[in-house]
Amino acid sequence: MDLHIAVLAGDGIGGEVVGAGMRVLDAVAVKFGHVIHAEHADVGWAALDKCGQALPEQTRAVCNRNQAILFGAVGLPDRDKTLPLQERPERVALLELRKGLFANLRHIFLPRGLAPRCPLKDEYIAGGIDIMIIRELTGGLYYGQPQGISGQSPNRHAVDTMVYSEMEVRRILRVGFETARKRRRRLLSVDKANILATSQLWRENAIAMGREYPDVQLEHMYVDNASMQLIRRPAEMDVIVTENTFGDILSDEASMLAGSIGMVPSACLGDADSSGKGATPFYEPIHGSAPDIAGKNLANPAGTILTVAMMLRYTFGLQAEAHAIDAAVYAVLDEGRVLTGDLGGKSKCSEMTSAILDRLR
Repeated sequence: MDLHIAVLAGDGIGGEVVGAGMRVLDAVAVKFGHVIHAEHADVGWAALDKCGQALPEQTRAVCNRNQAILFGAVGLPDRDKTLPLQERPERVALLELRKGLFANLRHIFLPRGLAPRCPLKDEYIAGGIDIMIIRELTGGLYYGQPQGISGQSPNRHAVDTMVYSEMEVRRILRVGFETARKRRRRLLSVDKANILATSQLWRENAIAMGREYPDVQLEHMYVDNASMQLIRRPAEMDVIVTENTFGDILSDEASMLAGSIGMVPSACLGDADSSGKGATPFYEPIHGSAPDIAGKNLANPAGTILTVAMMLRYTFGLQAEAHAIDAAVYAVLDEGRVLTGDLGGKSKCSEMTSAILDRLR
């Protein structure tokens, strides 16, 4: 199979971890007989410094003509502060490239070898942790109107609007139910239906859709309780589906259950339009650009390498190839001999990548 991929390394450690991911992707392609067509393009400060735009038109074109986007990270906190909020790379690049993609999947998995890195007591993680968090991406507080700050100090006021349509709610719930059906058949729907009208709409639709999936055990939970239960009983959780803001917060909280935020991959997916082509699926590790360790060969490549596995699984339908990558990563982590600093080890990014490649061959 020919795999056409837009590769956007971005800022900070983006180049290092994406480079690691591409090494693994190339190795899998050779092993399984595929051909990788990779187009590299600039984004974030790397693009700003070259042409004055965080997301240049040529980068958009590269993304639009490929089947998937492999993304590193954007943003440099010290430099971001020199720009208005709406012009900062994270706002410009990420929001634009994710347009039309409504489902963000983040896989939280704790390998046996990283159990000591999980902040929870052994009794809470004895059953293992394997959670898929599905976050809605196009609605809620981040996009609702009106939005902004008005008036004059000291009497200014700010407004953010949480808006959801029934269509948006139903399509993300469908992803949740279908994902749960392919895993352990348990779905936790997270809302705040005791307070928010959007959550009342959410829960009504979750209950109604649940009747279509009698084989899936549906549970409802308020978001404040869900944040506690993630710590209290993570081993019991399978698939979590929730709206944009709640999902953003809960998935970052859950990332520490995997031993490090550097361990968590993600995929942003949507539906094809009437022509058969929708927004290009977008894959990235959830960590940031980490400029304090950039260029030092210290970054954890696991999140990006696992993101490559998600890309093979969800965009290209290559299940065996994705499983091979997952197995290689987890074998290295379980062995515990080659670990980067965030995992309690002293290995370099390149050393951990090489160890994973050795397991693939």
